[in-house]
Amino acid sequence: MSKPHTSPGLWALAWRRLRGDKIAMVSLAIVGAFFLLVLASASGLVASNWEDEVAVSYAPPAFVGADKDASGDGAIPLPDERSVPTPVNVLDPLADDIAELRAQMGSNPSAGVEMYGVTDPLADDLTALRTGMGKARKLVTHKATTLPFGADKWGHDIVQKTIKGGETSIVVGLVAALLAVVLGTLFGAVSGYFGGMVDDFFNWFYSIFTSIPSILMILTVAAVLQQKGVLTIVLILGLTGWTGPYRLIRAEYIKHKAREYVMAADAIGASHWRKMFSHIFPNVSHVALVQMSILVVGFIKAEVILSFLGFGVPVGTVSWGSMLNEAQNELILGKWWQLTAAATAMAVLVTAFSLFTDALRDALDPKVK
Repeated sequence: MSKPHTSPGLWALAWRRLRGDKIAMVSLAIVGAFFLLVLASASGLVASNWEDEVAVSYAPPAFVGADKDASGDGAIPLPDERSVPTPVNVLDPLADDIAELRAQMGSNPSAGVEMYGVTDPLADDLTALRTGMGKARKLVTHKATTLPFGADKWGHDIVQKTIKGGETSIVVGLVAALLAVVLGTLFGAVSGYFGGMVDDFFNWFYSIFTSIPSILMILTVAAVLQQKGVLTIVLILGLTGWTGPYRLIRAEYIKHKAREYVMAADAIGASHWRKMFSHIFPNVSHVALVQMSILVVGFIKAEVILSFLGFGVPVGTVSWGSMLNEAQNELILGKWWQLTAAATAMAVLVTAFSLFTDALRDALDPKVK
């Protein structure tokens, strides 16, 4: 006896549609590659030494070639008091005596102690300083004059800096989108399910947030908090971005609460919480998922804007927005590689995520065959 045929579920049908869309699969592969880079960066496998000064200041990309005025070994010349000629001051009455004294001392600074019994109180400090300058000279000789995609003014590798900046921007986008979708789903479920005065209250609250342009709301909250940090950006974006998911989830709950399966659950004595999140939510979860994927793109761009305006990540933390903020001054000097790297990485991720989001929305829509 053959087993009865079971029709595929919503997610199986959605995956089948996605596999047939080549653009969606390519976009998914690009987004997955970015997420793998974020995981590798967070675990220290890549870009762990992005703060090391591995090149000279503003080292150009390797395909452009080194600057003509850059030294062959990338060393930074250090001052040496013995190589600086002493100007002859004809008005100095002690010039001849000092010159004779230096000639007697020669290259041994301690000769003055042997000859005159005078101890130089700065002798040890000067010796330590000269030793440190010698070590610094050895360190800077290893700095490269070119890198695969150049360096910033501190000599940081732009490729590693872009990967580390992507970690911050993508994490901010994901966590903030998750917070916004959770808040929007919770508010929308309560508002759409209960209706009445509860619905009126959440609609009034929703109207306050939507009456102010989103970017102005974000900047206002950032100015009020007066704190910089990844957590602050996540809270700003998450607490101001829940309105979109709320509106759609509320409409879905209003539609589903009158369905037969919800009435059956009510007949067997299911609680309100169980009907809201065990029966209705699985049938509207695709809306929350699509909203989250849309918000990730928007929040990545919002983090870039905040960091560019100075409300974003603090000093010592790199993101694509902070890189663009630095690059505006570098562009005046003709140093275009940091701007190009950050803008290209963000454009590729946002484009791929947007294309995948459109395909996912179509795949989860039961009206689309």
